Amino acid sequence: MNAMESQEHRDLREAVAALGRRHGKDFDRAALWAEAGKLGYLGVNLPEEYGGGGGGISELSIVLEESGAAGCPLLMMIVSPAICATVIARFGTDEQKQRWLPGLADGSLTMAFGITEPDAGSNSHRITTTARRDGDGWTLSGRKVFVSGVDIADATLIVGRTEDARTGRLKPCLFIVPRDAEGFRRSAIDMELQAQEKQFELVLDDVRLPADALVGGGASHADGCGGEDSGLLQLFAGLNPERIMTAAFAIGMGRYALTQAVEYAKTRQVWKTPIGAHQAVAHPLAQAHIELELARLMMQKAAALYDAGDDTGAGEAANMAKYAAGEACVKAVDQAVHTLGGNGLTREYGLARLVTAARVARIAPVSREMILNYVSHQSLGLPKSY
Repeated sequence: MNAMESQEHRDLREAVAALGRRHGKDFDRAALWAEAGKLGYLGVNLPEEYGGGGGGISELSIVLEESGAAGCPLLMMIVSPAICATVIARFGTDEQKQRWLPGLADGSLTMAFGITEPDAGSNSHRITTTARRDGDGWTLSGRKVFVSGVDIADATLIVGRTEDARTGRLKPCLFIVPRDAEGFRRSAIDMELQAQEKQFELVLDDVRLPADALVGGGASHADGCGGEDSGLLQLFAGLNPERIMTAAFAIGMGRYALTQAVEYAKTRQVWKTPIGAHQAVAHPLAQAHIELELARLMMQKAAALYDAGDDTGAGEAANMAKYAAGEACVKAVDQAVHTLGGNGLTREYGLARLVTAARVARIAPVSREMILNYVSHQSLGLPKSY
């Protein structure tokens, strides 16, 4: 696992694993988040001048993977430091960077991310949340669904659309909306999966925002988004890390499940030998391990490409990594539960909750079918089907 990693990455992996073991599967999210921030893990990808570690998504993905492998994954790492902080670090104004990045780096501030809408689904071109100029500021209206952690976030990075002053076309723009903004309402979605980070529907009812709420823009940008297509660039700058980090989230869960199954199979004895001696038990676990390792390699490739500034190459690899990790995670969890039998559904081992959670990596933030569409069209050059 470590042969291809630098000593710095190996040290980071071991340190986060130790942190994860201290908190364990029954972790308190707020306590783990605070300690991870204090130790510099939440901001490991952010510039040093703003309190970060000066690394990239490669380092941040290690943090999420190892915490997940210890049974305490932090879903908001995908959102706050990976998506929101990355976008602000790359495209924010000096004032936005000073306001948000130090807090996002040490965990004292958290930011949610709102893109999905009830009628848009995976089609971001159908987003109807709109922003219009209102004096020296903006008015934002629309709805979002499946927004994680809004109740614990200080602000939400909202993807909307505004009219280009030169062409009249609607184009994407990103806005930082404080949690206490007037007209910004949230309601919890009743989820069957009771994760520590709750899911919310948002209503933006003529939310009045100052000019500097627009990422990278302000009153001086007459065209709204600080330049032609910059909103689209900002969006994709956040979506590639999102996919890479979702892969890390899935690989961590898969590794946790596999570890529980292997330990159980080594010691559980029904006849004369441990059940792990039987190929019907051992081989599926070996296959799960292989598939998790292969998914990690693609995740590492995607992170390396992204950190090197190759957004196009990272886009392909990030989608592949997310696909591979989601599939590997589901298989690993399923086989782990099967190995433990009835014990796999008890609270003691912490596997039953992963049966549902593992499927999240298949459907969010983008479904595997949409990834296959991307690969068939972008990588293979086949005709677009949608």
